[in-house]
Amino acid sequence: MSQADKAAAFAALHVPGTPLVIYNIWDAGTAKAVSQAGAKAIATGSWSVAEAQGYPDGEHIPLEVLLPIAKRIVASTDLPVSIDFEGGYATEPDQLAGNITALIGTGAIGLNFEDQVVGGDGLYPLDTQVTRIKAVRAAADAAGVPLFINARTDLFLKSKPDAHADHMAEALDRAAAYAEAGGSGFFIPGLTDHDMITQVCEAASLPVNVMMRGKLSSVSQVAALGVARTSYGPGPFANAMTQAAEGFTAAAAS
Repeated sequence: MSQADKAAAFAALHVPGTPLVIYNIWDAGTAKAVSQAGAKAIATGSWSVAEAQGYPDGEHIPLEVLLPIAKRIVASTDLPVSIDFEGGYATEPDQLAGNITALIGTGAIGLNFEDQVVGGDGLYPLDTQVTRIKAVRAAADAAGVPLFINARTDLFLKSKPDAHADHMAEALDRAAAYAEAGGSGFFIPGLTDHDMITQVCEAASLPVNVMMRGKLSSVSQVAALGVARTSYGPGPFANAMTQAAEGFTAAAAS
């Protein structure tokens, strides 16, 4: 398939109630392993990719290091590949658009795009983030690729669970605005309350992505809430590193 066809196929996999399972990978090797296990699509996790190269998360891995990794991942599989691009490595629309063009050049067909100020405090004001999403969409349109923009809100990751209800109105406002700006999906990592997830799924016009953690224990469970995509974030990488350490400990003790 062409890159544009892969992007369209990826978007079609986001079905509320029958969620796409994304078991986040960090390099070509893990992409191949997950592909061969039967995955329908591949997506990275920013924390995992950064840690695998010795960098902390938060756009500390240089763009000139990240882009070749993305290109190798795309080359390793026939599946659609989405890249966790954090905040796009830019604040201003012009620089952001250039970075998106470079990302599309790797063959990627989607990205996670955050509304937190990476390396700063809080979230971008709604109007600012809308402008940023529009810049991403414009760059994708110019490249002729219907890029899947998984518009992420960090409202819930940046607050404690007992305060999540207080952020629901703003989350729904952001979901609506991100959809109008050209977003393709709405990602709500950190939100694990079943009733609130259902409320987001019912109100949002975009397919909803959750991160599997805490109260979210199975795909079938979140499917019943109306979720269209599940992600596992840094969990797969953390599990692999634990296994490596335990393997060494056992070998050294034998």
